[in-house]
Amino acid sequence: MKTLRSIVTYKKGKPPNTGPHGRLPVLSPHYLRTGQIEEMAEPTPKDVVLKGGELILLWDGSNAGEFFRAQAGVLSSTMVAFDFDHEETDPDYLYYDLKRFEPELKGRTAGSGIPHVDKEVLLARRVFEGGPNEQKAAAKVLLKIDLAIEQTEALLAKQQRIKTGLMHDLLTRGLDAQGRLRESSTHRFNPSRVGPIPEGWNVQSIEQLLAKVPNALRSGPFGSALLKSELAENGSPLLGIDNVFVEHFATDFSRFVDNAKFEDLKRYAVRPLDVMVTIMGTVGRCCVVPSSIGKALSSKHTWTITLDLERYSPHVACWQINHAEWVLRQLRRDEQGGVMSSIQSATLRSLLLPVPPPDEMKEIEQLYLVQNRRIKETAALLPKLHRLKSGLMHDLLTGTVPVSPLLLQPATQP
Repeated sequence: MKTLRSIVTYKKGKPPNTGPHGRLPVLSPHYLRTGQIEEMAEPTPKDVVLKGGELILLWDGSNAGEFFRAQAGVLSSTMVAFDFDHEETDPDYLYYDLKRFEPELKGRTAGSGIPHVDKEVLLARRVFEGGPNEQKAAAKVLLKIDLAIEQTEALLAKQQRIKTGLMHDLLTRGLDAQGRLRESSTHRFNPSRVGPIPEGWNVQSIEQLLAKVPNALRSGPFGSALLKSELAENGSPLLGIDNVFVEHFATDFSRFVDNAKFEDLKRYAVRPLDVMVTIMGTVGRCCVVPSSIGKALSSKHTWTITLDLERYSPHVACWQINHAEWVLRQLRRDEQGGVMSSIQSATLRSLLLPVPPPDEMKEIEQLYLVQNRRIKETAALLPKLHRLKSGLMHDLLTGTVPVSPLLLQPATQP
């Protein structure tokens, strides 16, 4: 074990000479996190100019204690750059060890005004060094995990873009008899209130698509119908905006009513495959209630919609309420202002949706569900990779798991 004091020296950035004719970006925390350049600077002899790849630390400010790999540019005055012998200490290895140290360093900042890194806490950090070859082997494993995380995030973003484009095409062009997207060169399209739609389709309001059941569109109990004192520790969930996310129903229930109260308020009960829409705060956030919901009530901060499942897919309706340009335009136009944004039932009832024939609707729904499954499977990999990385950082950077077997592998083996 070695202390950081025995490994590194550091130098603090100076206020850069910024201006419209600057040649290098200022290495600010925002730029390093997002890649968005805030300021350009013309380097002077007093500045700390970096080539890229150096280890740097945010010294001052609310996030003091955050470590970065540098880009080429001029170091900002709130940051420090480390210098050390790369032959003795592998830069990637040290970077991962410092990132593991980051929560502790952030939690022990100094200063009564603007917080700053406590120099003694930083330099007293003990680093398990091993040897240069061992460090390179450990860093190589962690770099591969980071690459896997980066590739998975890129794949997830790509799948989401594909889904958005596909759903837009499906709801404006539809599928022909061969299951292919219709083309204007070979099929007829008619004008409608939501834009051109294929011949044989029509446009209907949500009110026209409701199931023929009591209270097909409803909110939750208001005023004295359900008092806070009547909530129970268990029983039937009372659903609210904390359960409704964009195309995701959260089952972390926190409010309940007992059986007697549920029976009293069952006209507000949700049904399997209902569409729920938030109408307070984050207006228009929408999801589908799972088939396994059981007994549950909707609250006054959501509208719950029971559609005629033979005529319209709740999943397809949900996508449109969240994303379709024709729905978003109408929501913006009818949104009510105040301390919090809200939306009235009349707006939801009048929302217009393109309606394909039933068989075509089922095909569109299946394509939507397939895309959702792919995205869900990819998204599930990310927390697993992050947990794996966290475990490996502990094992490899503390010497708990030796990396000597990696050193015995042939050089060509990954």
